[in-house]
Amino acid sequence: MNPKRIKALAWKEWREIMRDRLFATMAFVVPVVMLLVLGYGLSLDVEHIPFATLDYDKSDMSRDYLHRFIDSRYFDFKGEAADERELDALLADSRIRFAIIIPPRFQERLIAGRAVAVQSLIDGVFPYRAQVSKGYVAAINANFSGDLLASWLARRKGMSPSVAASAVAPVRLRTRYLYNQAVRSRWSMSSGLIMLVLMVSPPFLTALGVVRERENGSIYNIYASTVSRGEFIIGKLLPYVVISSLNVLLLWWLVIELFGAPFKGSLWFFLPASIVFVICTTGIGLLVSLLVRTQAAAALLTMVITMIPAMLYSGLLVPIDSMDPATRFEAHLFPAIYYLNIVWGSFLKGLGWSLLWGNVLSLVIYAAVIWTIGLLSFHKRPSR
Repeated sequence: MNPKRIKALAWKEWREIMRDRLFATMAFVVPVVMLLVLGYGLSLDVEHIPFATLDYDKSDMSRDYLHRFIDSRYFDFKGEAADERELDALLADSRIRFAIIIPPRFQERLIAGRAVAVQSLIDGVFPYRAQVSKGYVAAINANFSGDLLASWLARRKGMSPSVAASAVAPVRLRTRYLYNQAVRSRWSMSSGLIMLVLMVSPPFLTALGVVRERENGSIYNIYASTVSRGEFIIGKLLPYVVISSLNVLLLWWLVIELFGAPFKGSLWFFLPASIVFVICTTGIGLLVSLLVRTQAAAALLTMVITMIPAMLYSGLLVPIDSMDPATRFEAHLFPAIYYLNIVWGSFLKGLGWSLLWGNVLSLVIYAAVIWTIGLLSFHKRPSR
């Protein structure tokens, strides 16, 4: 293997990339656009839920109860309905996602020490949002009930408010959120999108770059030359590895500066691990280029075999532990799951080689297998 030939091929490919404005844009601009669009548009936070109320009691207690929801940052008050038919229309039209109905004699029953059933209507079209909304409602309702009981004990038993509150809730749960103390999905999603972009962009560029040689006929010059297949593959793919490695730095900076995600780990671990992942995904593009003959087919196949694993089988949107055993096994066949562990471990947990070396090793093995298959599958003699 001649380093001079590899350098010459790499320089030729770099000049072709820079000469083609569309291709250069896909190489440097598209990854940034993907991060920005998905980073700002994809959020798992359930806040500002639009809701309306129907208060049949209109008492001091019912207003106090409803203001627990109105004053919460999790709900966005849209007004009071005149009747239940109006609430049904608002829910059906998706102008609100949640409604709460206070029955008549709400205050009277509570003062008399009797239980009151308050009805809540939640839009269940999106189950995740509905379950989270239900949790918010249950927490606010439990807080209101606890305050009422503590107030009753303080009056009847002559207790101080603090003693009465302790008697009502003798066991208190205090939760500490580790690594993402603000529980902001933007931190985890924006950093995780680095994995998604690097899973899609390098193989996309690589597949198009190699197939383009076949479409315009310039690959026959390689067939007729003394360049070995190993020299051609390395020289051809090296510029894409370099471009994607530069994109790693740019994406890392954007996630920290624009999305405010903390980076607690070591850059000297994160960058080498990211380059290994880029080599993996570039190898995927090489395999795609060997399977198809047109750029359109290469683009379509690359999007299918990279986007789906990155979105659904990496743990970015669906936790791996919630999958069935067969799906978990399938998820571990893709490199996205290992790199996502590296990204989140570096950004949010401050982990390094000591705990994440297994994921890096998995990527190294994956890259070795992919590139070996690609090298053995490429032949200088064109197939008929």
